[in-house]
Parts: sequence; structure tokens; C-alpha cells
Amino acid sequence: MADVRPEGGSTEELAAILYDELSAIAHRLRRSERPDHTLETSALVHEAFLRLATEQAAAWQSRAYFLAAAATTMRRVLVNYARARNAGKRGANFRTTLVTMPDATVSGDALDVLVLDDLLDRLAGLDERQAQVLELRVFGGFEVDEVAGILEVSSRTVKRDWRFAKAWVACQLSPAN
Repeated sequence: MADVRPEGGSTEELAAILYDELSAIAHRLRRSERPDHTLETSALVHEAFLRLATEQAAAWQSRAYFLAAAATTMRRVLVNYARARNAGKRGANFRTTLVTMPDATVSGDALDVLVLDDLLDRLAGLDERQAQVLELRVFGGFEVDEVAGILEVSSRTVKRDWRFAKAWVACQLSPAN
């Protein structure tokens, strides 16, 4: 994969090139949020980029790597936002921060971002690639073929990992667990 930076380019030039794609990721994440959610899409994009610029700028090797890192960072931003919001409420009646699984059939398929974050961490302990597939599909909004390119595996492998990850999450969320 090619370097995402223009010849001699800076982080700012990279941001300008990929801003639209970062915005698209943020829009997909925000689609399942309630209308009164206070974290705006542009704030999510800017917060994610600031974190990426300080943590990983030297490691951006390709467009795919950058977008995968952006999805992970947006996950962290949303999780931190939800935790801070919940801490401020201290048990009061509040709405959770929700994300929707791709190919969800009903609006009730949205998950609390904190619950999904915990499940992703647990799944990573079992199978790192399946957790990456889940994270890229949910927090990055990437299609199967895009995830395959990012992870450098076949689309068939991503489909298999995606089916397993969804089933594992559903099992973990069942009342018996």
C-alpha cells in the first residue's frame, strides 16, 4: 500500500485529503444517535484527528491504515464521551450513546457504545482479527471488501469473521449470560 502523505506532505495536507472520508465515518456513527446528542459530527472528526495527529502521525503508512486508525480513534472518542456523560449523571435517568450494527434489520439493533466497547475488548482476547472486523464495520462503517483491503485478507475471511463476531456479540447480550 502506498504512503498516504503527498510528497513531502504534512499532517495538515493529509487531513485535507482525508477530511471527507473522516466525515463520512463520523456521519455513519452519528446516524444512530438520538437527535439531542451533544457531540456534533464535526467535533467527533476534529477530536479524532487531533488524537491521530499526536499519537500515530508517524505510523500512517497508507490510506487504509489511516482510516482504520481513525475508526479506532472515533470509537475511543465516543466511549470517553459516554463515560464522561454517565459520570456526570451518577445514576440519574439519561440516554446512552448508541451505535448501530451494519446490516441491522430494525432500529432496536442499536447497542450502547460502552457495552460494545467492553465486548470488543473481550472478543480481541479471543480473536484479534474478528474484533478488528467488528470495529471496522461498526465504528468505521466499512463494507466487507474495504475491511478485507485494510486487513489484507480475503473478503470471504472477513464475511466469516463478521458472521462469527455478530453471533458472539448476540450470544453475550442474551439474557442467559
